Amino acid sequence: MATPNVDDEMVKMIATDTNTPVETVSRMFAETWAEYSEGAQIMDYLSVLVARRVRDNLQRWKQDSH
Repeated sequence: MATPNVDDEMVKMIATDTNTPVETVSRMFAETWAEYSEGAQIMDYLSVLVARRVRDNLQRWKQDSH
């Protein structure tokens, strides 16, 4: 189930780059969006910030699991 805030192309790109299932990335993106957008008044760059956080978290998680 897609949420309106999830950028499908960005999610697919992050999933491919990090070798992570699209469903996992989509869920992380939606959760991070909810966290970042709460109380935010300016939304212009929110998708970029969310994508960066999701990518960083996935890369850190992959490094920690090795």
